[in-house]
Amino acid sequence: MQRILQGVRVLDLTRVLAGPWCTQNLADLGAEVIKIERPGKGDDTRSWGPPFLKDREGRDTADAAYYLACNRGKKSVTLDIASEEGRSIARALALSADVLVENFKVGDLARHGLDYASLSGEHPRLVYCSITGFGQGGPYRDRPGYDFMVQGLGGLMSVTGERDDLPGGGPQKVGVAVSDLFTGMYATSAILAALIHRAASGRGQHIDMALLDVQVAMLANLSAVYFASDEVPARMGNAHQNIVPYHVFRAADEFLIVAVGNDSQFAKFCEVIGEPGWPADARFATNPQRVRHRDLLVGMISDRMRERPAREWLALLEPSGVPCGPINDLSQVFSDPQVRYRAMQVKVPHPAAGEMRMVASPMKFSDTPIPYDAPPPTLGQHTDEVLGRILGLTRAQIDGLRERGIL
Repeated sequence: MQRILQGVRVLDLTRVLAGPWCTQNLADLGAEVIKIERPGKGDDTRSWGPPFLKDREGRDTADAAYYLACNRGKKSVTLDIASEEGRSIARALALSADVLVENFKVGDLARHGLDYASLSGEHPRLVYCSITGFGQGGPYRDRPGYDFMVQGLGGLMSVTGERDDLPGGGPQKVGVAVSDLFTGMYATSAILAALIHRAASGRGQHIDMALLDVQVAMLANLSAVYFASDEVPARMGNAHQNIVPYHVFRAADEFLIVAVGNDSQFAKFCEVIGEPGWPADARFATNPQRVRHRDLLVGMISDRMRERPAREWLALLEPSGVPCGPINDLSQVFSDPQVRYRAMQVKVPHPAAGEMRMVASPMKFSDTPIPYDAPPPTLGQHTDEVLGRILGLTRAQIDGLRERGIL
């Protein structure tokens, strides 16, 4: 089956999450992704457990679940790029690649001759993507970048968490590393755009991706609110800054979401909960008025919602066209009929486990569907194959490199 990026080779010099998330996207799209890892250790996340993947006998393998989440479809090559021979091999692989993705500290790869300036002179078609916390320039360029600190520095935690005047109020990070993940997604888009530009111009280019830039960009409408009003958005918990009711409510047994987006939906919502007179109340007739009287209205709705179990409310609200939904844990997510229909859980063959479950890519293509036939590689699984096929090294040469600790 033809795949979208078939014939594109990617040299992956990344680790942990933002970079590997990007290169897993490229692998899903059909690129040959060669992941360079430290001999004997590999990507840091291989040891970020428990839990670890279980083998056929139920024993822990060497690979943590974290690593498995973002390395599907790649080829693992162990290589010590701090050594002269290792650098030479890495450089040869880079010169054979269409794309290089790296997340080393600013300037680190220059001393190995693996920076964009060093490589592009010999390989002007190379698309080179650098992922760092703060970018290649600026006063913070040398700082290490971690998702948690970037969520704080970049403003996300200032708008995430319960209101300061309520119990549990205060800044809160998002439950997954969204700065890393968004950076991986933006990097994927940038690389694909650069490949299209290369097809027209014949030249590659350097892409400078920074977690902080991405975090600032992804504030989206909240930045627009600030620019329009000069007012700093505050933490609102599960509420919406500009829409009411757009909240989590406690029903008789568990929580549910009500996300009313306009006045007609509010009128339908009020009918369902047995309060048809509320839309006629001047305090609640329009969304701007509901925002102004947020606390009063939310308190009134909360009293009503506690009268029935959450699933009963959902069964009444959904047919009425009122946006609503449950708050599922992951067991409920992967048993949800829509998630199952969309095949968001896939099984991938694995040499130690037999097969393993993974989250599918959300990219659905009519003509080039993504095949899930290559699991996250074991450490160094493809070293001999890649060095032999791409660089033409003999078995004796590979054995010698391994004996000297280069591989």
